[in-house]
Amino acid sequence: MDPLLSLLELPISEQEARGLIFTPREIEQQPRTWLKTLQIFEAKQQRIRDFLQAAGVTAALEERPIVMLVGAGTSDYIGESLALLLRQRWGCEASAVASTDLLPSLAEYVIPGRRYLWISFSRSGDSPEGVSVLEQTLEAYPEISHLVVTCNPNARMLTVSANYERVCGVILDDAVNDRSLAMTSSFTNMVVMGQCLAHAWSLEEYRDILHAMIAASTKFLNSSAELAQSTVQRRKPRICMLGSGALAAVAKESALKVLEMSGGQVKTMAIAALGLRHGPMAALDRKTDLVLFLSSESTRFRYEVDLLREIQAKKITASCIVVGLASDREEIAPLCDVYHAIDGSFPDAYRPPVDVIFGQLLGLYSSLALGLRPDAPSPQGVISRVVSNFTIYR
Repeated sequence: MDPLLSLLELPISEQEARGLIFTPREIEQQPRTWLKTLQIFEAKQQRIRDFLQAAGVTAALEERPIVMLVGAGTSDYIGESLALLLRQRWGCEASAVASTDLLPSLAEYVIPGRRYLWISFSRSGDSPEGVSVLEQTLEAYPEISHLVVTCNPNARMLTVSANYERVCGVILDDAVNDRSLAMTSSFTNMVVMGQCLAHAWSLEEYRDILHAMIAASTKFLNSSAELAQSTVQRRKPRICMLGSGALAAVAKESALKVLEMSGGQVKTMAIAALGLRHGPMAALDRKTDLVLFLSSESTRFRYEVDLLREIQAKKITASCIVVGLASDREEIAPLCDVYHAIDGSFPDAYRPPVDVIFGQLLGLYSSLALGLRPDAPSPQGVISRVVSNFTIYR
């Protein structure tokens, strides 16, 4: 039986006892929820287009805004997943800037006289950094436009910005407002919403891509559960995640999922593929599993293939798993221990919601292997679903 399905079919009493009420369902439901996110965008498409147009996204090239994608932790990686796509589709300078960096250094990120659009991502919309950054920016820089994407209709970020003309809120379906500690379906659905934003004026094109993503991820879920379960059974204490382009964000988010759900017992590292040689390769050893999210873009692909050959020759990992498109299996399989194929074809820019499923499942099964409760894997409460309040300085 599919190991993920076996968790979903456990008696409710056992799910409660093992802390499995939410996490497996929130991972498994993802492909089905992406269409709902597309429908939410379609229902608000004209309002969002009007807002983006007013923010300058369709203005003459030199008049378009600097787009900053704002979030903390997993929500920061949403921005990193989208920055290159938005840059290409909108023709705007776009980059992810963590709210944890903005909060203590806000004035250093804003150039007076420049036009900005900030897109904030937050599952709860209640994180102290996100709320405070938005409040302070609205007060100090009222000319900045803000788009807030959240899964919580009662988010404080929506409340504090409700009366501001330059703010537009987008609320996703309650089903993706993850109840577990770790963000899973909220991550992928906010990425899908960001991809919808990138295609605000070309939604038919994106609809075809999304259907391909859904078809691929439905198959990928089953095979990923099996591979994740077998991988963690070997009990290696470290995992290194690699990726380039939009897949660099997948590597970071996957590493965070394993770290969070293992309660910090599995140490993780994430880095862009070409960055590995610049020092971090020293951390690899025969107790470290390596996971590479292989690019399908030709230049990135060649660099990553060379890196795989080098790692194989040096014999410096316990295992090497490559996640990539099925079309590249024949060439890459001899260079790794496992080639984990995605049965689909779409550019790297759209892959994060699909590829990250494997990282999420590695986190889930790491948690179970260590005897933790995946819904709340931090026994001493070191981390929590929403970051607790702390002193805000101005």
